[in-house]
Parts: sequence; C-alpha cells; structure tokens
Amino acid sequence: MKYISKERINNESNVTVDYAFQDINDIPGVLPEGRTKPWGTGQAVLAAKDVLTTPFIVINADDYYGKEGFRAVHEYLVNGGQSCMAGFVLKNTLSDNGGVTRGICKMDAENNLTEVVETKNIIKTTEGAEADGMKLDIDSLVSMNMWGLTPDFLKTLEEGFKEFFEKEVPANPLKAEYLIPTFIGELLSEGKISVKALRTNDTWYGMTYKEDVAAVKESFSKMLENGTYKGDLFSDL
Repeated sequence: MKYISKERINNESNVTVDYAFQDINDIPGVLPEGRTKPWGTGQAVLAAKDVLTTPFIVINADDYYGKEGFRAVHEYLVNGGQSCMAGFVLKNTLSDNGGVTRGICKMDAENNLTEVVETKNIIKTTEGAEADGMKLDIDSLVSMNMWGLTPDFLKTLEEGFKEFFEKEVPANPLKAEYLIPTFIGELLSEGKISVKALRTNDTWYGMTYKEDVAAVKESFSKMLENGTYKGDLFSDL
C-alpha cells in the first residue's frame, strides 16, 4: 500500500505538503521475482492520485526550472487548459562540461506538441550545439519533464499502466519502467492527447557532471543577490 502523509512547511506561510510514497508492490499484477527497481515516473504520479483533485504540475525533483515555466503552466491550467508542457530553449539547458540528452520538441502551427525526439550527446560548440556531428538549432524547444496535467489524465495513466504490465513487463521484468514522457509520446502518436508547448526562457539547471556543481552554486548565489529569490523562500507568501 502507498502511504500518504501531510506536513505544514511553517505556520506563517500556511503551506501544506502531501507526501505520497511510491510502493514497488502497488501494481496491477504480481511483482516479478528479483525486481528491486522502482516502476518509473508514471507509477510515481499514480501513487499520488488520491490527493490530485485539481490540475497539477509534474517535475523532476532534482532539477531547477525557474519561475517562468511554473507561471506559464499555472496560467494555462487555471484558464481551462487540459495538458501542456513547458518548453525550454535548448541553449539554456546545455552543460559546459560534456554532452547531454534532451527531448527536442516538434510542434504544429498552433504550438501543439506533435513529437519529442530524444537526442543524445548534445554538446556545446563555438557555433552553438551539435549531436554526433549534426548541427542543432539552439533556439529550438526541448522537454525537461515539466508537464501540466489534470485529474482526468490520471485515468488514462492508470489504464496505460495496466497495458504496460501486460505487454512490457513480461519482456523485461527486472528493468522495464513506466515513464510519463514515453507514455505521452505514445498518446501523441495515436492522436489521443493534445499537449500545448509553452515556451519559457528560464535557464534550466541540473548537475549532470560533478563539474556543474560550482556553476550551479554561483548561479543560485546571483539569484539571491539580484532579488530573484529571498534567503527565506517562503517569506513572501
């Protein structure tokens, strides 16, 4: 059984946080013998389905996304939008210390997402960026796994998990993962979902390489100095 608990950040901000714990046994089937690997981001979101009663945002907990993406997704959802994704500009997501993998977005004329092309080993160059010798448009949008979704999506996600267990798990019982980007990509290819790509110009930060740590620390220090954030993050709530 998954376990959900509540915690109030502090009395002044009055922010309540629900914790939903992903359980490897919370599955639509029998746990394969020897399986220790978690089931992926799709199951992680399903672990919180009982408390997700309003539109919500899904992010990677170990990445920094900036304010603009959150604002864009929030505005889209509160104004009646159903599914969206914050699209980060490729040049704002690259590392100075080596190659990275990014999902390069393809959109239609109305900025609806049509495909996310996983592209590996993208490196910075003097002219911009390239992957395996092919030049890339550094102003193109990439997915960094910031999704805006609604409770209705959870029903689709749950049905997809059952299908995943029937088709994918038998072929790879110890390592198969139910990943939200992969699942949404399948829905897009089948025309079963519409996802709006919302451009954000914020710089994304992650620590792909240990050498990235110093640059990330410096960037966060500058954000405090210029007032982007306060030392006490919740003091202005």
